[in-house]
Formats: sequence, C-alpha cells, structure tokens
Amino acid sequence: MARKGIGSTSIQEITDTADVGFGSFYNHFDSKEAIAAAVMEEAIESFGAAADRLADTIEDPAEVLAASVRHAVLRAASDEAWAWFLIRTALDRADTLRRGVGRRLARDIRIGLQRRRFKVADPLAATLAAGGAILAIIAGRLHGAIGDDAPERAAAVVLKLLGLPADEARRVAKRPLPSIA
Repeated sequence: MARKGIGSTSIQEITDTADVGFGSFYNHFDSKEAIAAAVMEEAIESFGAAADRLADTIEDPAEVLAASVRHAVLRAASDEAWAWFLIRTALDRADTLRRGVGRRLARDIRIGLQRRRFKVADPLAATLAAGGAILAIIAGRLHGAIGDDAPERAAAVVLKLLGLPADEARRVAKRPLPSIA
C-alpha cells in the first residue's frame, strides 16, 4: 500500500503479505482503507509521541518545530514506506489538523504564535502551507531532487513561512538535533 497506494493494492496482496486469510482480514477490518488508516495512525502516533518529548527539553517554540520537522524528514529518508504512506494520506481527510502529525504541527505553531515567536496573518493557511512544504520536501528527497540537507532546508522553509527572518531560520534549522529515541 505504501508503494502503490491504497486504491492500487488488492486485499489479496494485503493478506498474502501478512500471511493471513481473507476471513482473518475481515474479522478485523471492513476494508483495505480501514487497515491503511490503522497502520498509518499507529506509525504516526508512535513517531509523534517520541517527537512530543522535544518540548520537554527545548524552550524556544521555533527550535521545537525545527527539530520536529527535521526528525520527520529524517524518518522519511530512512523509512520510504512510512514516507510514501505519509505523502499519500496526510491530506486526504478533513480532519488533517486534528490527528497525527497535523495535530502536532498545528499545536506547535499555535504555541509559537501565543509566545509571539511566529508572526502570521492567517494561522490556518500558514499551518496548511507548512504541512504542504514538509510533504513536498519529503517527496523531493525520495525522488532524489533534494540532498542530505533536506531536513534543515525543510525546517528553514517552515520557519521563514512562520515569520522568522531568513538568517535566523537557517541558524535555528542547523542547531544540534536532539534525539527523540
């Protein structure tokens, strides 16, 4: 599903890969879309929970957001299936900003706005644009259009979009990256 997309993957392929029968599949899921949603939610929640700990150790909302973006791009580079799944499903639901990484991105931007670290006229549009930029840079990295500096470039683009001056955004994006393991 991650490589072909949900619509192009058959239930037979899913059950063959998982080494289970159709009956077992349907005992747990109504459709292939349901299993895709469950897999994605678990992968995103696991990553998001780890990234959430950044706010416990970093005071500056810009640094928290930059580190989260960098970790997301690094995760995508090291796990192509996760990356393609994220790209294909991140914006396909109306509740994008109320779940998974979208919820966390919106929260981190809201905190930055409340602390006056970020300056945008339209927070919703800025949050959607930031998410789109991150996904586009992940896709660019997967296609080989962007090199190993993709995490820092993504973080700098997002910070500039949120109102940080270009020089400061680049500096924050290149600070030492704390671990989320």
